[in-house]
Amino acid sequence: MPWSDTVGVVGLGRMARALLLPLLDAGLLERSAVRAAVASEASARRLSDELGIQVSTDPARAWAAPLVLLAVKPQQIEAVAPAATEALAGALESAPSLAAAPSGGQPLLISVLAGVTLARLQALFPGRACVRAVPNTPALVRAGLTGLSWGEGIGEARREQVRGLFAQVGEVLDLPEPQLDPFLALTSSGPAFLALVAESMADGAVAGGLPRPLAMHLAHRTMAGTAALLQGQELHPGQLKDMVTSPAGTTAAGLRQLERAGLRSALIEAVLAAAERSRQLA
Repeated sequence: MPWSDTVGVVGLGRMARALLLPLLDAGLLERSAVRAAVASEASARRLSDELGIQVSTDPARAWAAPLVLLAVKPQQIEAVAPAATEALAGALESAPSLAAAPSGGQPLLISVLAGVTLARLQALFPGRACVRAVPNTPALVRAGLTGLSWGEGIGEARREQVRGLFAQVGEVLDLPEPQLDPFLALTSSGPAFLALVAESMADGAVAGGLPRPLAMHLAHRTMAGTAALLQGQELHPGQLKDMVTSPAGTTAAGLRQLERAGLRSALIEAVLAAAERSRQLA
C-alpha cells in the first residue's frame, strides 16, 4: 500500500538506504515526503544529491514525522533520544496532526538497531509505538530476511504498513522478541560466516591451481546455486549432501576432512556466540 504521509529517517547508512530506495523507485513513497537527518553537513549534501530527498543535520523535522525509521548505530541511541522527545512535544503543541500516525494512534518508531529491545525503545522514546526490526545485509540486493517484533498499541493496519516496507527488500517474518537474537545470529551474522566459507573454498581452489578471479567466481556461483537448489526443491541440507556424495569419492574425502576439522561444531558455536552477543548488547 502507498505511504500516505511524511516519513522521518534518523541515520542514513547502508541499511536505511536499502529500505528507502525500493519504496522510492516503486513510487510507493514520494521523495518530497522523506525527512532524513545525519550527523555531518558533508554527508547531508552528498546524500541529498544522491537520493533526491531532504537530508539535513537537524533531526527535529525527521522526528516530527508520524513515522520514523531509526537507523543510527546502537551506541548512539542515548544521544538521539532527547531530540525525539522534544520534537514530539513540539509537534503536539503546535500541530497535533503532525504527531498522529497515518492510521491513528501514537506516532510510529521502527528501529533497526541490533540488540536494542522494545522495552528500552519504549523507555527512551515515550509517546511512540515501537517496532523492532532485524533486516539482514542481502536486503541491499532485495534478497533479504527481516524479523519484526511489535510493541504495544500497534493495530493490524499499521502492521501491514510496516511489513510492506520490508517486503520491498525480501521476506518478512513476525517473531516473538526472544527469538530475534538467534534470528539475528543466523540471518544477519550468517552472511559473514558464509562469506568466510566462500573465501576459504576459493583459497583452496587457488592452492589447487585455479587463478584467483576464476576461483572467486566459481565459489560465489557454487554457493548461489546450492542455495537455489535447496530452496527450489525444498531439500533438507543432508539430502543435498547425500545427493553429491558418492562412495569413496571426492566429496566424501572432503567431507571427512571437514568433520575432522570440526566445521559443523564451529558453525553451531558461531551462531550461538552471535546470539549471546546480541543479548549482551541489549
